[in-house]
Amino acid sequence: MRGRGILMVALTGLVLAGPSRADGDRVGVVYTMSNQTDHNRVLAFDRGTDGSLVPAGSFSTGGKGTGGGLGNQSALLLSPGSRWLFAVNAGSDEVSMFAVSRGGLRLVAKVASGGRRPVSLALHDGLLYVVNAGGAVGGADNIAGFRVQPLGGLQPIEGSVHPLSAPSTGPAEISFSPEGDFLVVTEKTTNRILAFPVDDEGVAGVPEVNSSVGPTPFGFAFDPDGALLVSEAGSGAVSSYHLGPQGRLTVLDPSVSTTQKATCWVVTTRSGRFAYVTDTGSNAISGYSIGQGGELTLLDANGISASTGAGPIDAAISRGDRFLFELESGTPGIRGFHIELDGSLNPTVSITGLPDGANGLAVR
Repeated sequence: MRGRGILMVALTGLVLAGPSRADGDRVGVVYTMSNQTDHNRVLAFDRGTDGSLVPAGSFSTGGKGTGGGLGNQSALLLSPGSRWLFAVNAGSDEVSMFAVSRGGLRLVAKVASGGRRPVSLALHDGLLYVVNAGGAVGGADNIAGFRVQPLGGLQPIEGSVHPLSAPSTGPAEISFSPEGDFLVVTEKTTNRILAFPVDDEGVAGVPEVNSSVGPTPFGFAFDPDGALLVSEAGSGAVSSYHLGPQGRLTVLDPSVSTTQKATCWVVTTRSGRFAYVTDTGSNAISGYSIGQGGELTLLDANGISASTGAGPIDAAISRGDRFLFELESGTPGIRGFHIELDGSLNPTVSITGLPDGANGLAVR
């Protein structure tokens, strides 16, 4: 299952604007996926202390993408400590696993996703789960689990494959709760949020089915206190919930409007002070402060913490909460912002020339 000699190619047509980075100034890496139909690749960019990005290679996943949007969050996922990087191959129904090093990525495993059209990944304590949007391609939506092997590899977990609430629900994201005792999945089409209990052996059980307080629940994130923040693409809002011991959701702050359109992707700072959402239909990012008890307050009265290029989708925040990066689908590229102490965003870098349909964003 180990891969050798991973292909690295130049990123043709790439255009960068913003401050340059000295060779010795690398502090991290930003990753996205090409999601191309003939050959999916992870595209890497060295990240400087000033937020600047420099192309750092292209790494084959060994699978295929779809060449178009997946309506998802968390197609790329870094493990704690950034030892492993996981990627979905939505066009070939597979999940790829890379070993991460300063020199780049090395493919160590590629496995069937346990369904069709994998779109999102969740990781906790050596367990990797995927949600498959099979209903979009003539199959059925489901989740499937794997154990991450210590030296690299993914072993399917017996009894971990479960259907969603209906055959075709438009799943957007899967993620573990902070303690790892639940897997949460958002269903865009049914307006439902599922909570699958996970036992001590890592096996998911029958889910608790919750109704979203607003239409089209999409991306989500937990804050450090355990509040679940869920975007609502249909209403351009974010709601917060408490996840109870039986998987039932209790609304904390319902449908706090961004005043923008198609609010989809959600990220929170590790400090728990701020949350940011991409407003795909308005070419903007909206920021919120997070209060005790999950209260949400817009950082800007008009809901625009930053303007973006066309079609902002995925977002990710760097270590130390210094920078926010977002992937743009209109003129495919990556844009970066410095996160100020008050949560405001200042532009740092802009990259264009990514492949059409590029998907997923991860930062270390």
